[in-house]
Amino acid sequence: MNSQNKSIVTNFIEEVWNQNQFEKIDNYISANFIDHSLPPTLPADKDGMKLWIIGAGKSFEHKTIIDDIVCEEDKVMLKMRMRLKHIGVWRDIEPTHFEISTVGYRYYKLADGKILEHWSLLDGNSIENQLKEAKHGCKIQE
Repeated sequence: MNSQNKSIVTNFIEEVWNQNQFEKIDNYISANFIDHSLPPTLPADKDGMKLWIIGAGKSFEHKTIIDDIVCEEDKVMLKMRMRLKHIGVWRDIEPTHFEISTVGYRYYKLADGKILEHWSLLDGNSIENQLKEAKHGCKIQE
């Protein structure tokens, strides 16, 4: 079960998040999916998550890199890095075309071979600070 859940989550991140293969989303996401990390302006379901990924893609070329992953029963927790190239307006910051990164965590709960729930913690302030500093010629160290 642990290796199957690990594969579901890692394949979901690679195919849907990194490659925007939205036609595969139903392979990974339960019909009863709840996303606990979306802003209140989006529905907390599969459609909201898809809108979030599409919106992120308008501001950034992004790639999620999994640094560590822990699986236990129906839960998967991962530590990740996001590599970002700023290509569109984000938090009122015009595109800088700088490449930056941030770290974060994602927590998934699975049922019947699909992702049922998702929580996320990403350092958005780090992204904002790096973009603002980059505009002034400063380099933030990782």
